[in-house]
Amino acid sequence: MTEKAPGSDADRRLAAEAALDEVKSGMTVGLGTGRTAEYFVRALGERVRGGLKIVGVPTSEEVARLATTEGFQLGTLDSEPVLDLVVDGADEIDPQLRLIKGGGGALLREKIVASAARRMIVIAESAKLVEHLGAFPLPIEVIAFGLTATRRHIEAAASKLGLSGHFSVRERGGVPLVTDSGNHIVDASFGLITDPDRLATALDGITGVVEHGLFIRIASGAIIGKDGMVRRLSP
Repeated sequence: MTEKAPGSDADRRLAAEAALDEVKSGMTVGLGTGRTAEYFVRALGERVRGGLKIVGVPTSEEVARLATTEGFQLGTLDSEPVLDLVVDGADEIDPQLRLIKGGGGALLREKIVASAARRMIVIAESAKLVEHLGAFPLPIEVIAFGLTATRRHIEAAASKLGLSGHFSVRERGGVPLVTDSGNHIVDASFGLITDPDRLATALDGITGVVEHGLFIRIASGAIIGKDGMVRRLSP
């Protein structure tokens, strides 16, 4: 696990609490997965218990359990196919608000929920802001069948874009991690990704790849916490 700078927890909490201003009574709200998103869910839960009326749509089973504990009324994308807002974290954010997500293993559901929302607000501490994506390994969700063959196709597609690096199947407890949707995750350590848009398109075309952690032209804005201050970013 990557070490976090002192104060990053406070910065994550600050960004999460600032995002509460985006939520109005009557909204349907996508609930992200991860440490920063958890701060948001807990803070929003206080307002729900205080009378705020919203419907929350979780991006993972873990978040669904937390939201239930916090007193949320929960919905699904079948009952709520268009969301007003989704608030979620990110592993990296570049100046164009392109993201790498999926460190928590929920990238498929996170992207489905984000794509169903009118707006996506990203919450993070300042360490997640980068000039170029790629220092954080790119999560790629793949089906279990033919995993080795799919991994080779990923490596070949990346090579055509001048990218190489270490590719590993994410494990938990010594066995391949199984996502909430029953898939595995390949973490691709590319280093600098010079053209995230082209890489996203290449990965979209590989049979066996269910989804990848490049979120391109999805985020509407970002709220960044740093040293007790909040910075708001837009595309």
